[in-house]
Amino acid sequence: MAYSWMNSKSPFAKARTVPVDSVTLKDDFWRPRLEDLRSVTLPSQLTKLEETGHLHNFRRAAGLEGGSFEGLVFNDSDVYKWVEATALSSAYWGDKEMFRLIGPVASLIESAQDEDGYINTYFTLDKKQDRWRNLRDNHELYCAGHLIQAAIAYHRAANRLGNPEEGGRLLGVALRLADHVVKTFGHNPGQTEGVPGHPEIEMALVELYRETGKPEYLRQAEYFIDARGKGLIGGSPYHLDHIPLREMNEITGHAVRALYLLSGAADVFMETGDAALLAALERLWEDLQRKTYVTGGVGSRHEGESIGEEYELPNARAYAETCAAVANVMFNHRMFLITGDSKYVDAAELALYNAALAGISLDGTHYFYVNPLADSGKTRRQEWFECACCPTNIIRLLSYLPSLLYATSDGKIWVSMYAKSEATVTVSGVEAEMGKADVRIIQDTDYPWDGRVKLRVKLASPTAFELRLRVPAWAGKAEIIWPGGKAVALPGNFFSIRRTWRDDAVSIRMPIRVRLLTAHRRVAEDTCRVAIARGPLIYCVETAGNHFDPRDLAVPGRQPFHQIKQRISGKMITSVVGGGFLLESPANTYAELGKATKAVKTRVKFEAVPYYAWGNREPGPMAVWLLRSKYFP
Repeated sequence: MAYSWMNSKSPFAKARTVPVDSVTLKDDFWRPRLEDLRSVTLPSQLTKLEETGHLHNFRRAAGLEGGSFEGLVFNDSDVYKWVEATALSSAYWGDKEMFRLIGPVASLIESAQDEDGYINTYFTLDKKQDRWRNLRDNHELYCAGHLIQAAIAYHRAANRLGNPEEGGRLLGVALRLADHVVKTFGHNPGQTEGVPGHPEIEMALVELYRETGKPEYLRQAEYFIDARGKGLIGGSPYHLDHIPLREMNEITGHAVRALYLLSGAADVFMETGDAALLAALERLWEDLQRKTYVTGGVGSRHEGESIGEEYELPNARAYAETCAAVANVMFNHRMFLITGDSKYVDAAELALYNAALAGISLDGTHYFYVNPLADSGKTRRQEWFECACCPTNIIRLLSYLPSLLYATSDGKIWVSMYAKSEATVTVSGVEAEMGKADVRIIQDTDYPWDGRVKLRVKLASPTAFELRLRVPAWAGKAEIIWPGGKAVALPGNFFSIRRTWRDDAVSIRMPIRVRLLTAHRRVAEDTCRVAIARGPLIYCVETAGNHFDPRDLAVPGRQPFHQIKQRISGKMITSVVGGGFLLESPANTYAELGKATKAVKTRVKFEAVPYYAWGNREPGPMAVWLLRSKYFP
């Protein structure tokens, strides 16, 4: 763990994240997914990158083979995201064989770079004269950001695995590219004024500053944040160029662009402490909550993959792109690191377990691009997409997952998320030799299926620090017991225990029950409907397992539910079983008020599965929001 990691030195962060290899997952929920990522998903995606011409583009740009560019203008970014995810995964597992998979790809990337540091195979092959001429649409800075992030992850993994020279090779490519960007864009004579049409490079430049300590990269990220809203790429709300970020009150436009921009601004704040920037982020977060699906998905419109108006949250026509869910986790995680507020972890956890995780099949080989909340049975996961941003983005999130469990600050360890695991976390500013101590934490839990958690804390010697335990907003309350103490903690907060720790244990009991959720009155499609939630999970009803169309199911507001365990596509899940009525309506679509024939009701039992697990069995209709039977006498 002797290497930098994200905001480990950021002066304006209340909490600092931990490296992926500091946590070892041992649960039945996340660990199998990380194993599938390692053995199935990452190798299969490398095959797809070869088959679809992504890697051939680098060979052609390097002069290693003939031919023209294949695919979309931003295809390079998919390769970079695969490198980042594979590097993080190899660091987590300590897997040198896996790490070596990246070497040939890194060599291709290095060989395709131009002498001045520029790299983008589309323009190298076919449009060299058009470099940097259409920042709004051509995604050059977006691709550059993903390359920088991939190089940093590769560098960190190489350090972790004892091969720093190899990691330095791709980092050198990123540094030459970043220096080229710094030289090209800005206010100074000889520079070009411009901002990316698709934000991404802002996060990357801040991370490169963290990795190298070179302030010019942080200044460049600030420039790209500050230059937005001045009409440099057309001035449209869709591209978030209509007003400076610090003056925005409403989040608009393309969902992924918006959330990447906010994530980059959050990174800039952690290094600069710009109060106006944080105030804007907090305002926009509040606005975002009125535009977020119950699953944590973002983006209600297929048109432009964009965010709609407040409470514009259609179900069957939800876009809720997987990339937007990934970005929602990223943004909320950063806001937690800035503020220490548990509401951001609640939002990140909701998006992680539901909207994001739904983007990949249970066997790790098929993907959703869009994530509707109701479906006729026609939406199915695909092996790949022409625009493959979502498959290569969900693997980035999964490879980063272990870092979401814990955070640290002076004299504090934050337990943000729960999973059976073992972790070694270094806490500083404590009563220990050298002012820091390594704390081993063993979590025993069946979360998210069960809310009971036991934490064992192990140290070489007695050490004073504060343990901060998150009580999720859904929990109602939590009973927490530790040596010499017992309390009932309120939901939606971190509960703090300050003491001198030895080899001690803490138990947390968060009752997990089935909850029926209702929507705001202005969410038009969800009037007279309820959604099923249990713990952090949102549930849905499929025809699979029920043999009826769930869009005709009405459920009582009060009833006993029970849970059953079952296996779908090799993964064990907990289903919710309840009772309801099937409504058989007359043939007429419309009828006069007071003269309509009452619906025929048939009593049925139904099974609901976690939303992330839908679409893994035979095709058929699905619904998250179910009719409430009291409105259908």
